[in-house]
Amino acid sequence: MMNEVFRVPVDQDLSGFTAILWQHKIPHRVLELEGEQRLLVPYSVNAEQIAELFQLWQRGEDLSGLRVQRDGGQKSSGNILGSWLTLLLIVASVIVTLLVSLGDNVQMMGWFTIVEFHVQGNKIYYADLLAMLMDGQVWRLITPAFMHFNVPHILFNLLWVWVVGRRIELLLGRSVLLGLFLFSALVSNVAQFWVSGPMFGGMSGFVFALLGFAWLWDRLKPTTMIGMPPALMGFMFFWLVLGFSGALESLGLGSIANTAHLAGLGAGLAIVPFVRLFRH
Repeated sequence: MMNEVFRVPVDQDLSGFTAILWQHKIPHRVLELEGEQRLLVPYSVNAEQIAELFQLWQRGEDLSGLRVQRDGGQKSSGNILGSWLTLLLIVASVIVTLLVSLGDNVQMMGWFTIVEFHVQGNKIYYADLLAMLMDGQVWRLITPAFMHFNVPHILFNLLWVWVVGRRIELLLGRSVLLGLFLFSALVSNVAQFWVSGPMFGGMSGFVFALLGFAWLWDRLKPTTMIGMPPALMGFMFFWLVLGFSGALESLGLGSIANTAHLAGLGAGLAIVPFVRLFRH
């Protein structure tokens, strides 16, 4: 079985790069299909690292000291360190979720919700978003993303952050992942606030942004592919339907921020052209 690393136009000369791969005894194949060249490596070779090396080779970097892992690199400390932003987002989510005690610590939640709030009887009163921003509390546009209110919710979200966010950080760069997080968190948090008020949280908007970004990025056939399955968009729409139907709540995932999901997906799709513009 082979893993696709990247696609390039059929007229691009890859002989120099493949010579380096053969020199270091890295098994690979180059296929010409539908007017493209596709580089494939066995699953035992770290495809992410090969894609990074290709980027270095294109920039004329010296690859004489090349070392490539043969075990897929999933447990590589180097790859983990190279994904420190992904890890930081995960750790921050865990810490904030513990601080708010899965939503039980209402007083602590007030520091991370999009606006300040207080509960009186059965009613929730909250401040005006514009007033909060004018007061300098800009962090509130982002911090709801770090709060989770049940264990299945945080496990599901952080698994996707690790799988997709890590690939984007390694292949496209830390600035792309950071921009995607900040933009999608802002858009999804504001959209959800307009619909439901401040009592929401979670990385779901960012997760949908990651999935949408990865799906569209790979469909546009870039040099460096994230490598997510083509059926990903179908999964996202299926999940959205489950959310809006109320089925996810019945499965114990709690109240679902469906608007944040939809807004996050739109944000992830919208940012792809800008990343392509600055990378080419």
